[in-house]
Amino acid sequence: MRAVLFSEFGERPELADVPEPECPPRGAVIRVRATGVCRSDWHGWMGHDDTISLPHVPGHEFAGEIAELGSEIDSDSGWAVGDRVTAPFICACGRCSECLSGNEQVCDAQSQPGFTHWGSFAEYVVVDEAELNLIRLPDALGFVEAASLGCRFATAYRAIISRSRLAPGEKIAVHGCGGVGLSAIMIAVAAGVTVYGVDVSDAALDAAEKLGAVPVRGGEGAAERILAASGGGVDVSVDAFGSSETAFASVQSLKKRGRHVQIGLMVGTSALAAMPMDAVIAGELEILGSHGMAAHEYPSMLGAVAEEFFRPIELVGRRISLDEVPDALAAMGTAGAAGSGMTVVEL
Repeated sequence: MRAVLFSEFGERPELADVPEPECPPRGAVIRVRATGVCRSDWHGWMGHDDTISLPHVPGHEFAGEIAELGSEIDSDSGWAVGDRVTAPFICACGRCSECLSGNEQVCDAQSQPGFTHWGSFAEYVVVDEAELNLIRLPDALGFVEAASLGCRFATAYRAIISRSRLAPGEKIAVHGCGGVGLSAIMIAVAAGVTVYGVDVSDAALDAAEKLGAVPVRGGEGAAERILAASGGGVDVSVDAFGSSETAFASVQSLKKRGRHVQIGLMVGTSALAAMPMDAVIAGELEILGSHGMAAHEYPSMLGAVAEEFFRPIELVGRRISLDEVPDALAAMGTAGAAGSGMTVVEL
């Protein structure tokens, strides 16, 4: 099959012919029809994820059709070759204590296509524990739109709807208006609350404003600008970018008893980012992490998208072919990527 492969971290990936994947006994092989290009893929390519073994095929936001089912998949499972599916970027084991408690997104034995094994920048990708992790696509949802939900929209959906506990009448700030940040803004705007979109890029701020957010200039002084605009701070603030600076500013943007939600990956020195813990204590602030979304939570989101309560297809900026992925992946590390919308590969 054709796949985008890199043999060293940071070296330009190349389109290559590689063997098709073998189907695990309890897994499935998916014929990839569309796959998103995400900043998490860029982090993996740069060597920021210690689960990756070289050589490697990245890609984790995908939709497609079942090409093969594992030998241990029950005939009455409801799944068949040709079914239109997607999967969460965190594939759970279904047997650990976290899975048994319904928290598959933090599974102790999770696998992640594009990280723990070869991913979806290829014609075929493997999904482990297929009966648990496969998600059936509504007929009204196309492959590109389903891939655009990927880790970005699904992660934002759970972060806003579940983790942040956003309530009517509250105010929310979203720091970083890339793919996941714009997704968070779309979801929060649909909830009918006041939303502030924060970024250093004019294009990103324009994109946030078009979705219904109040644009706020990021960088030094961002928290003070949000405090002024919101009349004393927001109830919820989200770092959708992932840096020491944006995380710190997000916490500083909160009113007393506010909630900070960390969505953006914190890698390198940012993994040990300083926090204004004096404000956390004095204001009884909450600091929350959000890590993807379990497969059993997808139906409500997919239903809302199918009914056009949300329109994530509007966040797709470019549709490219597989041979354009190397350039698109490299561009994820540049400031110009903000506000340009999601890039989705069509196969």
